[in-house]
Amino acid sequence: MQHFVDCLASGAPFETGPANKLETLRLVECAYGTTHCSCGRELMRMKQDSVSFVGMPKSEVDTPALLVDVDTMQANMNCILAVCEKHHVGWRPHCKGHKSPEIAKLEIGAGAIGVTCAKVGEAEVMAAAGIRSIVIANEVVGAAKFARLLALGEHADVVVCVDSISNVDALNAAATATDRVQKVLIEVNVGMNRAGVEPGAPVLALANEIASRSGLRLVGVLAWESHATRIADAREKERTVKEALAKLTASARACEAAGHNMEIVSCGGTGTFPYCITQAGVTEVQIGGAIFSDEHYRTHYHMDFAPALTILATVTSRPTPTRMILDSGRKSMSCDMAMPAPLGLPPVEAMKLSAEHCTIELKGPSATPKVGDKIEFICGYSDSTVFLHDEIVAVRRGRVDAIWPLTARGKLK
Repeated sequence: MQHFVDCLASGAPFETGPANKLETLRLVECAYGTTHCSCGRELMRMKQDSVSFVGMPKSEVDTPALLVDVDTMQANMNCILAVCEKHHVGWRPHCKGHKSPEIAKLEIGAGAIGVTCAKVGEAEVMAAAGIRSIVIANEVVGAAKFARLLALGEHADVVVCVDSISNVDALNAAATATDRVQKVLIEVNVGMNRAGVEPGAPVLALANEIASRSGLRLVGVLAWESHATRIADAREKERTVKEALAKLTASARACEAAGHNMEIVSCGGTGTFPYCITQAGVTEVQIGGAIFSDEHYRTHYHMDFAPALTILATVTSRPTPTRMILDSGRKSMSCDMAMPAPLGLPPVEAMKLSAEHCTIELKGPSATPKVGDKIEFICGYSDSTVFLHDEIVAVRRGRVDAIWPLTARGKLK
């Protein structure tokens, strides 16, 4: 399957094949067609295997497995959209966490205006799946990436960030050499202190420079107020978000007053919901992880979205009445930001993850669960768990509804 997506990255023409009724495995066809492609046989096998799982109870899925409860995920989407619609703000969810065109299509079907990506490779996957409105919330640097970015513009409406004259000049040269015009956003540093131009006069100065480049078209500004995410007190978080985004919107107003196009004023993430949406002058938000929710967002970002993403594991050993070993370790569920949370167990004393195993010590002896039983874990941190898997099992009412390949996994360039 990777071969098909790589064909797009190389500039080969492509088509998107029709999705089946369950929208499982909508796949990109390479220029040579599936029947002549060296990986066509493997592709057909994967399709057949995926269909055979549909309808089975989730407890019968082989482990370790990444599961998403589709109804819970869609309820989380609807919650985000309700706030966005109330304040007339567009929702352009980040797909760096879910890596799935199928989930992106569900988001757009629910009312999202497009997707946000972190890398050109992710944008290529989304465009190959038929998604047309894409913001890359990052600076793109280097001739190889410029070529892919500009080629992508043939198939989708893609906007990319800039925050320096050197990047503006290089991207403009690449665009004019191919007789294209690339849409750009100015990234603004509103307190995160990562990338971005300082707000106010520096933003306007860069806007003026962009306006003089024939290969670029400025369409707005973008920021991420992540320094507010871990604030526990709701009033203090709201104040911090408001202060940060006032810098963004004031910069946009100054640019607009100087005659620059500011149709996009983008910000926001799960950790600043709902305050990022309520700020005057914001046109769209990038909230992504909330659709899954996880222990990191719920504990550290103080979000109360229902958890939709879980890891299914099997008990493989019960060495003592208080200890159990499961077949899911660090290679299938992340613990870098928060530990996954097991469901349905007696009180737990301790849990640790090694490469291939999870060891759980109970507070007291218990005959259950037994060897062979399945245990579900609420995801610790979705961003760093999803990319460990090749596919996600979509579940509705306890049964497998579809198997979705995570085709944007590994798209780091």
